[in-house]
Amino acid sequence: MEEIADESIPLIVTSPPYPMIGMWDELFVTQNPAISTALEKNMGMEAFEGMHQELDSVWREAYRVLQPGGIAAINIGDATRTLGKTFRLYSNHSRIIQAMEDLSMSILPSILWRKPTNSPNKFMGSGMLSPGAYVTLEHEFILLFRKGGKRNFTLEEDKQRRRESAYFWEERNQWFSDLWEFTGTRQSTRKSAGRERSAAYPLELPWRLIQMFSVIGDVVLDPFLGTGTTTRAALLSGRSSIGYELDPGLTEELFTGDLNSWKGEQNDWIKNRLQNHEKFVAHRKETKGPNAFKHHHEAWDIPVMTSQEKEINWPALKSVECMAQEIHCQFSW
Repeated sequence: MEEIADESIPLIVTSPPYPMIGMWDELFVTQNPAISTALEKNMGMEAFEGMHQELDSVWREAYRVLQPGGIAAINIGDATRTLGKTFRLYSNHSRIIQAMEDLSMSILPSILWRKPTNSPNKFMGSGMLSPGAYVTLEHEFILLFRKGGKRNFTLEEDKQRRRESAYFWEERNQWFSDLWEFTGTRQSTRKSAGRERSAAYPLELPWRLIQMFSVIGDVVLDPFLGTGTTTRAALLSGRSSIGYELDPGLTEELFTGDLNSWKGEQNDWIKNRLQNHEKFVAHRKETKGPNAFKHHHEAWDIPVMTSQEKEINWPALKSVECMAQEIHCQFSW
């Protein structure tokens, strides 16, 4: 990421390859062949540490490019694996926290992303015979880190961007919970050497994080771009995006798909937010009475809970085109 200037990025949203998950072994071994030897010798913790050392180099660069007050949001799952005759948990989230602490990042409260499952088998191992069964992992972590103290908005134009980027009161109450529940995605990859599938998170996940921790016009970085979900969420939110990916086959669809469909999709997201707010307004008036709201968004002619919501002005995607692995968007207000 040497092309990115020091302290120039306000937000990182990413999900790295998960150490000790078999589908990522080849990628890590390509970067460090010693990992293959450790796996072959059933040396689980040595392989685990080798994989995380590869990620550590990315976290060091992330720290360098983050601006003071910038946020890094990292989606990571722990891993369970049997090597030889030993089954154990490999705690990816705690190892990343350790790496970020070593970089002097401020550790913020994290989010548990619980992925619902329809499976009735809530265990691994030997069924009903104690103590041979193990609980299943049905959640991942969204780790949140900040470089230094809170971000400062000193210029008036930056303060205005911040006001226009506000979210609704009821959205805040939902998003800033430490437990999120929505279904993950698993996508096929056609031309990805060494990987039969990606592990893309749903668009809702980076989209929420981008609303929560950036403002319109910001640049969002994803150092593990994958299929480009973070970039898509950023562009649908009126932000710019930079992404890096070792496997060009994963990002092919991002640059060759029907980009014009994003205009309708982004308008649908805005419409859905407004419709959800209207439902919230109707329910609150029904339960709290006609004087349930003290503030009003004049431009949109809708009641809002706080004065901070009165200048919300989400940009609409006007045009989008791809030129030489770069996506260019125009927005209107």
